[in-house]
Amino acid sequence: MALRTDYSSWEKEDLIKKIRALEKRKKYGLVWDAAREPEKVVLDCQKELPVLKEISKNEILTGKDNVTHILIEGDNYHALSVLSYTHEKAIDLIYIDPPYNTGNDDFVYNDRYIDREDPYRHSKWLTFIGKRLQLARNLLKTSGIIFISIDDNEFAQLKLLCDEVFNERNFVIDVIWNSRKSVSSDAIVSLNHNHTLVYAKYIDILREEVRTKNRFKLPAREDKFSNPDNDLRGAWIADPFEAAGVRKNLSYAIKNPNTGQTYYPVKGRHWAVLEDEYFKLLADNRIVFGKNGTGKPARKRFLSDAMEKGLTPKSIWDDVGTTTNGTQELEDILGNKTFNNPKPVSLVRRILELASDKESVVLDFMAGSGTTGHAVLSLNQEDGGNRQFILCTNNENNICTEVCYPRIQKVIEGYKNSKGQDIAGLGGNLKYYRTEFVPASPTDKNKELLTRQSIEMLTLKEDAFEKVTENPSYVIYRNSNKYTGIIFDQLSFAEFKKAVAKVNKPISLYIFSLADEDFSDDFADMKGIVKICSIPEAILRVYRRIFK
Repeated sequence: MALRTDYSSWEKEDLIKKIRALEKRKKYGLVWDAAREPEKVVLDCQKELPVLKEISKNEILTGKDNVTHILIEGDNYHALSVLSYTHEKAIDLIYIDPPYNTGNDDFVYNDRYIDREDPYRHSKWLTFIGKRLQLARNLLKTSGIIFISIDDNEFAQLKLLCDEVFNERNFVIDVIWNSRKSVSSDAIVSLNHNHTLVYAKYIDILREEVRTKNRFKLPAREDKFSNPDNDLRGAWIADPFEAAGVRKNLSYAIKNPNTGQTYYPVKGRHWAVLEDEYFKLLADNRIVFGKNGTGKPARKRFLSDAMEKGLTPKSIWDDVGTTTNGTQELEDILGNKTFNNPKPVSLVRRILELASDKESVVLDFMAGSGTTGHAVLSLNQEDGGNRQFILCTNNENNICTEVCYPRIQKVIEGYKNSKGQDIAGLGGNLKYYRTEFVPASPTDKNKELLTRQSIEMLTLKEDAFEKVTENPSYVIYRNSNKYTGIIFDQLSFAEFKKAVAKVNKPISLYIFSLADEDFSDDFADMKGIVKICSIPEAILRVYRRIFK
């Protein structure tokens, strides 16, 4: 690793020469002027701290034991700041579809649209997305993964930025999605695809889960399998017999017994098994040579095996719908076209099938029309999963109140489609929050205000939404696994203990303190049952770190 040069003792003339030399260097990587026009919503957090306020009239309840999903209305930077406290290292999967910065009124920065003539168009976009990706990475579990859709306007810049934020070695793939079927006859080349960049938080953990847990496998679809040779083991598909890499002991000659033609692995690849194993597979009728028996070797994968282990996905997706399908889906739910180019549910479902399990927490902090929430609800209903979605979106052009929330409400509760047909609801509960603010100045009054305004944040952190007790001194919430207590007045310790005396589940207890006190002695008689945290200092520590 190169050592940094100490310039503190250099003469002015030598420093000027060095600067000029640096300016002439060819640059590899990403350089932009983030300081030229800082983002207003970021600067505002130096004066006011974001909190959550529940909009109770928008709550959706379909069953006490159903998963409670989350919708946060507000700037996604503020929402991510709150989640940095409530969900640090707690998210399994992130999917976002950020503004593509086309210059056609799709990207707002500091309250104005950025057009193609803006000389700092890319710089502003990178400043915007970079800060959010930094916060998003800290929300991911060690096994977490992020998918980011983008088009050619910012693809190159986003790839370099993600290499920096997530580390280049954690890059998984650039998925090419065939996003439209029609052809633009007035274009030099008709653009029919989008990119989706995929990064693991830690690629080694993902590889191990692919190996041991069959993660990142697609469910087998029966209609893709057939049995042309009437194999008694059932339907099968032909899988490639080559693997990446060059290994001498796996690079032997294979002769097609039907044609006599000899095959070797293509350059940079080797056969999947040793030669002895290949002959065993051949004798067991597990090797095929194309549909007509005249091609290169492939290995049978039987439907029964694929149902258990899943299928390896490809990097080109042309079977998950188009933006036209997404528009039709949204119109079918809401009755009119209210959002441009929404992603189809099938695209996000593919991502969920690859990168989530039945208990995953899924975040989309650029939720737009709510496709991610719809996809989570759809997959939960199909496989009995308990995935929870967290959607964050601002209300620019009423996108949250008139598109995202109504869509989620209808999908959960059921609706009549554009043909007047009754569509059954997919179930689930929803909590609706809006970002609000408290003064950032660390006065005693403001600390008490932050504590009073943090109830929603704490119940969200604990996933405990059922109110048990509320009075001016403390509140108690619970879920099926634990209780959550918030004490505002330390003189109420005895009263609180009496209120939870018969509780036989763990208790997460948050206690207001101006001095970040340790209250373990006060609750020594409840040791092993109560986990104590002093607030608001625990929240302020997170905010000091991200707003520095």
